Amino acid sequence: MSRVHIVVHLKEGVRDPAGEAVQHVLRDMGFLVEHLRIGRHITLDVDSAAGDDAARLGREMAERLLANPVMEQFSVEVRS
Repeated sequence: MSRVHIVVHLKEGVRDPAGEAVQHVLRDMGFLVEHLRIGRHITLDVDSAAGDDAARLGREMAERLLANPVMEQFSVEVRS
């Protein structure tokens, strides 16, 4: 069993309304925030003994369902 971590976030240049709203609230609270983007962190266990195979499965899931390739990019990390 391998644990796969997929991080999905908007590509540079794509507007992030949720990130902008959180950034404004943090500034109103007194925090000096210059750049804030919001993304998703997906963690799942796959039935794969080989780390390379688990990474391939994670990339395939992200490409086919978990990320929108037009607006988002993703990274995949495998931890045993």
